Amino acid sequence: MSPGRLATRGTAFIDDAGREVILRGVNLGGDCKVPYPDGGTHIPSDFAGHREVSFVGRPFPIEEVDEHLGRLRGWGFNCLRLLTTWEAVEHAGPGRYDADYLDYFAQVCRRAGEHGFWVFVDFHQDVWSRMTGGDGAPGWTFEALGLDFTRFDAADAALVMQHRYDYASPMARQEDRYPMMSWGRNYQMPANGICWTAFFAGRAFTPEWTIDGRNVQDLLQGAYLGAMRAVAEAVKDQPHVIGFDSLNEPGRGWIGQPLSARALTATPDNPRPPRPGPVWTPLDGLAAAAGLTRALPVLGRRGEAPGLEIVSELTVNAAGVRIWTSEDADPFERAGIWRRDDGAALREDAFRAVDGRRVDHDADFMAPFMRAVAQTVRSVREDWLLFAELDPFDAATGHGFPAGMPERTVNANHWYDARTLVTKTFDADFDPERLRGRYLRELSRIREHGEALDAPTLIGEFGIPYDLNGGEAYRRWAEGERGEAIWAAHERALSLMYDAMDELGLSSTQWNYTASNRNDLRIGDGWNQEDLSIFSRDQLAGGSDGGRAVRGFSRPYVRAAQGRITAQRFDWSAGLFTAEIEVDPAVGAASELYVPQAWFGAGAEVLCDDPNAEVGRSGDLVQVRSRRPRRLRLGVSNG
Repeated sequence: MSPGRLATRGTAFIDDAGREVILRGVNLGGDCKVPYPDGGTHIPSDFAGHREVSFVGRPFPIEEVDEHLGRLRGWGFNCLRLLTTWEAVEHAGPGRYDADYLDYFAQVCRRAGEHGFWVFVDFHQDVWSRMTGGDGAPGWTFEALGLDFTRFDAADAALVMQHRYDYASPMARQEDRYPMMSWGRNYQMPANGICWTAFFAGRAFTPEWTIDGRNVQDLLQGAYLGAMRAVAEAVKDQPHVIGFDSLNEPGRGWIGQPLSARALTATPDNPRPPRPGPVWTPLDGLAAAAGLTRALPVLGRRGEAPGLEIVSELTVNAAGVRIWTSEDADPFERAGIWRRDDGAALREDAFRAVDGRRVDHDADFMAPFMRAVAQTVRSVREDWLLFAELDPFDAATGHGFPAGMPERTVNANHWYDARTLVTKTFDADFDPERLRGRYLRELSRIREHGEALDAPTLIGEFGIPYDLNGGEAYRRWAEGERGEAIWAAHERALSLMYDAMDELGLSSTQWNYTASNRNDLRIGDGWNQEDLSIFSRDQLAGGSDGGRAVRGFSRPYVRAAQGRITAQRFDWSAGLFTAEIEVDPAVGAASELYVPQAWFGAGAEVLCDDPNAEVGRSGDLVQVRSRRPRRLRLGVSNG
């Protein structure tokens, strides 16, 4: 049954009955980044057939819809961040939309509504495209820009698993060839620098860079928005589709960076702290793209010393490979930014100023883009919400949205425990209060972005790797061990994350559910050795429902409130959930509490301090309706 439409009122989501709603959802799914059926990064590819691929079958074949959606509903989720990509829609060429895929995507959305899910559409990307180590943009965008992606690896213009991995080796992890969680380095490398700078700031920095009479920025953004509109048209008649994400974790390219000065430490002029690994400048990227060899300092840590320092030097593009398709194709050289003959930087502020005025990335580029996204989808259906997100570093460090954001925007920024995500380790013997406190501080900074907009906050992504601690849980599972003990570290990590979000009143969509996931350190979610799926086919053995660490995410919460939710808390050590609601008797529908089987059996005790309230239970839902305004205290206990 469709849950109907959803609106916002201040910082809250409001359903058709006027109740405040908590969206507790999941990203569906991780393998939507790659074609179906054999597009995973664990399969060798040279991307030669990029125009003929198909994404029909992502997130799962249509005949499996009820299996997967029923499972997710049974775990208590009520919202899906449903992934698609620009490539999935427009892989064949500019303006050539995949009608079969659009029909398939609309069917998945429709069935999600029948299972009671609200859906918002995420046009996903990571480091631009599959050809640059991620996903998102179609391969023809490189042809339009005059770039040859078949040369990227030889020129060190992108770090791509399919080029670096030795698929014949029995070693699942090859840290010397393709270090785990290394795909993000591509944001600093030449191919991403060129593409993101063109996408967001082509008119500002390269006004003469035109393709078929259009500036490169207008060409790229116009095509992206056109693909988004095609999806919007396909799902416009489904009321439970509540909006669109702007663009997943957008890159900045070279916007705001000095041309040749190296950022080895954070400075007031460049406050972003450097990351471990090679340190690129825009000039390095331009030179390598043009076929010049460069030497880059590499930052790292020595022993236990805090901070980063130069630990080595890396030579890039030693073969002198040019990724531009012709000798005069480099638009940045034509714009007088640098000179290839001697590698000279001609305008140090080329990406920081236009006509003597310092550019502001957010005001000059992000705000107009956000408005264009909202205008595009709302030209199809006016009530859609905009789930907006910034570069994750900006969101995490308290950098808020720019002025001029569209109305009915949702703060959909992402948050991860970076230490757990990058190292894929978690100590079950941690100090939980200390960790919970850190999570509260970090998530509070993100919530402030929504409060500044007077908008709801939904954490669009968070989650944990399930191959924690060297895949220990998978080893124990393969040896025949079952039960909750093998997921103890995962459950504790997730529980602390949800504890913090409950305390702050945040909605969320966990990353992720991947239908094709395997307990294999090479495969995982089918993309760059990531493995954050709460489900795996390998967990279906022995009567299991395929879930991993289910008690970590299938938790009690107030799904809908007859008024305003003022507090909710789950004491998972005691099996006690409590909540407070400021009741508005004018709201005719009852409050609803999700009561998961993973924590509460049929005999769980319902707590309510209003003796005149109507209390009922249907399956995994407790309904409570009050007749007068009051602060209602209610909950569920194992007794």
